[in-house]
Amino acid sequence: MAFNDRNFRGNSGGFRGNTGPREMTKVTCSDCGVETEVPFKPTEGRPVYCRECFPKHKKF
Repeated sequence: MAFNDRNFRGNSGGFRGNTGPREMTKVTCSDCGVETEVPFKPTEGRPVYCRECFPKHKKF
């Protein structure tokens, strides 16, 4: 046996591959108020941050 069949997943891992261009949504940063775009549709009631403010709010 060249590889362990039980652990072989092929290409079905967490990688999505190239599914084309992402749909961007315009939002206002909850911290500094600058208009920016994010690659997801924000959940109402949850803060959204721009690229500069996001690291300040990142949980470790």
